[in-house]
Amino acid sequence: MDFYPVQTRDLERKSWSLPEGVIKKVYEVYCHLYGPQEAMMDLEKGCRGGFHVMEVVAFLYAASFPKELWREKSDEAFRAKSAIK
Repeated sequence: MDFYPVQTRDLERKSWSLPEGVIKKVYEVYCHLYGPQEAMMDLEKGCRGGFHVMEVVAFLYAASFPKELWREKSDEAFRAKSAIK
């Protein structure tokens, strides 16, 4: 099983990763919203070091709804994060 990096602000500088199946679902939502960027799924290229943990949360949340709501629901999750002080 492959694991993919997740960007965090972990103060202890521990690296986070998630299994391929989770990241594939996150990437499915990402592609629906922004279009494919295959380098994000290529462990060799690692274009930006993986999805940020907030993207993982927002896109997995959106994925629990019908596809036509993914934009609305991911935006909702990002707005909720912005409201936390």
